[in-house]
Order: sequence, then structure tokens, then C-alpha cells
Amino acid sequence: MTPATLKNRKRIALLGATGSIGKSSLDIISRDSENFNVVLLASHSNSDELEKVSKQFPDAVTVLAGAEGGEEKLLNAVTQIKPDMTINGISGSAGLKPSLAAINAGSDLALANKETIVMAGNLVMHLAKEKNINLIPVDSEHSAVFNLIKSYSNNGDPSSSLKNAVSQRLEASSCETINEIILTASGGPFRNLSLKEMEKVTVEDALSHPTWSMGKKITIDSASMANKGLEIIEACVLFNVPPEKIKVVIHPQSIVHSMIRLLSGVIYAQMSKPDMRHPVHDALYWPHIKSSMLETLNFDSLSLEFFKPDTEKFPMLRLARDAAKNGRLYPCAYNAANEIAAAAFIENKIGFLDIPRITEKVLQSDWSGDIFNLDEILNADTLARQIANSFINKK
Repeated sequence: MTPATLKNRKRIALLGATGSIGKSSLDIISRDSENFNVVLLASHSNSDELEKVSKQFPDAVTVLAGAEGGEEKLLNAVTQIKPDMTINGISGSAGLKPSLAAINAGSDLALANKETIVMAGNLVMHLAKEKNINLIPVDSEHSAVFNLIKSYSNNGDPSSSLKNAVSQRLEASSCETINEIILTASGGPFRNLSLKEMEKVTVEDALSHPTWSMGKKITIDSASMANKGLEIIEACVLFNVPPEKIKVVIHPQSIVHSMIRLLSGVIYAQMSKPDMRHPVHDALYWPHIKSSMLETLNFDSLSLEFFKPDTEKFPMLRLARDAAKNGRLYPCAYNAANEIAAAAFIENKIGFLDIPRITEKVLQSDWSGDIFNLDEILNADTLARQIANSFINKK
């Protein structure tokens, strides 16, 4: 590799390096050492796996964020290293501060941590615009919508005047032509169960996702459809549209990752195999489109199904819409309550259907507050967790 090539490599910080997003990212990066240089690797607590990964990228700084003082070390590392791109694959609310640190450091942000946007979306979007950085969604659904709108509004031209479709909220002119954003959902393992049957499901049942291989928390969220609820809130913020313009459709095959419906009624869909390496690949090379070695779709024996979600069985969808409509710090409270309830379910402290029950009780409090004030956001997060725990302790 020539010195010029080394100098021009994109410097990557990978947060959540030992999780599913991290592994997908490392697979893509390791195939193209001429374009990428990993400068920071962070994991929450998987020290053994982090050590293995660090041997593959010996020049990268490593941080175990879950260790004592680990969060501060991670934030300092991001601030000091100033990577060209930070891939945030951290699970849960712990991803918010690292996202803000990356933006403040002037790093482009490839965001798989949806909680960053759900908890502090307006603050994050304001800061991204102020720092003039690229914020690129990595969730398969939002990556699909992002690329669909970009392709439609810019005719696929990466040299468009748009610095970044997300941080500029895709400009009002392009969003005005969109009648609806359609997020697809696999439906999880309980799509065909009755409410009565869902009362008896176990943690093991909920962790048996039919399509995706993910961490425990996000798999539980998929089973309750809280994950899709979070994605509704996230889409409202990322694409600057009201919740009324966000529709969810059950699509068990997970081939169509999301769609946009134009005012004309025409629908554009993004389709690929259910493999998180696709959106990671798109983010790493953005704004360019590069070939990959990933498996492509074969239409010879492809069958696709779509169903309307049952919000009676999956009230987390309704609660998310309510939180998005109420705005302010309601989305932050929704996320905090769900995190506490999902953790309690994993620990067998509550039943599966108690997750939405507890979340709804938390959302009955007043969640007014300054959405641009990080301290108020974090205080709301803490208070919502305390309220959720008080309901759990009464059970």
C-alpha cells in the first residue's frame, strides 16, 4: 500500500465492535483495507472478543466502555482521535453520549443506535447541522428510506448540493412530494399468537427471532414491536415528517426493508437479503455506490407477504405514535420505560405483556421539557426509569 493510499483511507471508530453491527462493519472493512483504517474499537463488556478483534487491527485504540471509568475513556477517545466516521452500534441509551461526542469531534456518524435520535433527536439534528457532518442511518429500515429519498430527490447524484440528506432534513422540497413512509416489520416470533397465548410466552420464546440474528435487547424489542415503535419516532425526526405519514406493515420475509409512497401514489421499495452488512456497506461508502461481495436477491423463487399490524396485540406501536405526537420528552420516556421493562422481562421479573403496560403507565406522567437541553433529557431518562422500576417492584 503506497503512502498516498494510507493517507487517504477513511479513519473509522467502531463503537459496539463485538455486537452484530460491529461484526457486520468489520466484515466490510476487512475486505477493503485500501479505503478504511480502524482507529478506535469499543465494546461494552466483551473483553475477550475485543482482544481478538484488536489483533486484526493492532493500530486501533481499544476501550471497554462498561468497565469502571469506561464511558469517560470512550468519550475522550472519540474526542481526541477525531475519526472521519464513527459507526455507533451501541445498544440502548448508552449510545447517546458517544454519538454527541462524535458529532462534536467533527466525525461523520453512521448511526445504528436509534436511541440517540429517540432520546435527543432535535438536539442531535441541530448539532449535526451546526457541525456540518454527515449523519447516515444504518438501521435497515431508515437506511432504505434514506437511500430511496436521496435517489428520488437527487436522481442518484452524489455530487448534489445536499451536504447530507438527513442532517439537512432532506430539504422541505423533497419531503413535500412524499405522501407516506412505509416501514416494514418482520412481526417477530409472536405475530400469529393470540393475546391469551402471548400472556404465557417465555424469554426463550421471545429470543427466537424468525429472520434476524441480533442481541438480546433488540430481539425482545422486535418481539414486542417496541423496536418498530422506536423506528417510527426515529423516522419522524430523521426525515422531518409527522407520525401520520409513517405507516408500518408486517412483512415476514424481511426482503423489502422500507418504502416511500409519492403524492402520485407510486411506491418505491428498497429490497435486499436480510443482512445488516448491506446498510453498513452503504454507510461506509456514502455518498458513493460501490460493488460488494454480498449475496444478491434471486427472484426465481421469491414470495413476499404483507399484513396490517395488530396494535391490540402490540400496543407498543400505538404508544410510540402517541409519544411522537406529544413530542417534547415523551419519546425519551418511552425509550427509558421500555428499556427497564424489557430488562425486567429478560430477568423473569415480569410477563411479556407487562412491557407495554409499564410503558403506558410511565407515559401518563408529564414529560414536558427542553428538547435542546442535554441535562433535561438525561434527567427525564432517569426519572422515567425510576417510575418504571416502581411499577415493577409493586408486581
